[in-house]
Amino acid sequence: MLFGTRERHVKRILIVEDEPLVAFDNETMVAAAGYTVVATVDSVREALAVLEREAAPSAEESEEAEGGVDLILSDIQLTGKRTGIDLAAEAQARGIPLLLATANPPEVGDGNSLGVLCKPYNERRLKAALKMVEQILGGKAKVKAPDGVILYARPLAA
Repeated sequence: MLFGTRERHVKRILIVEDEPLVAFDNETMVAAAGYTVVATVDSVREALAVLEREAAPSAEESEEAEGGVDLILSDIQLTGKRTGIDLAAEAQARGIPLLLATANPPEVGDGNSLGVLCKPYNERRLKAALKMVEQILGGKAKVKAPDGVILYARPLAA
């Protein structure tokens, strides 16, 4: 570790948000924080299509090319019949962590998401939430949820 730099566990983020302005703000803030936005979609169906596409590298991609999704940032209410809660279950089955972002958080976690980033939030709060996710995925034993974040206690898929 040189000058306090540490390996990031999250590099590529899929944003799932049905409000266009919020989706745009999320893209901007996530990119400004140094992460790659894999895609921004507004439904579970589209999110699953992105996960499938990212899981299967194409013949044109070199073995050194970055791929995959390290984290999903998802609203609960999405376009279509399925919700962010449904997406959390799909993500858990694939071993991909998911952080919900909503104004109406469930009181208790369902075991499929890391927690909730409560809306409205700003860039500082989003960065703090992403730092918390990094700590969790890095194996830190005790992680404190920053203001505006509800952390669900759950074992992570290895």
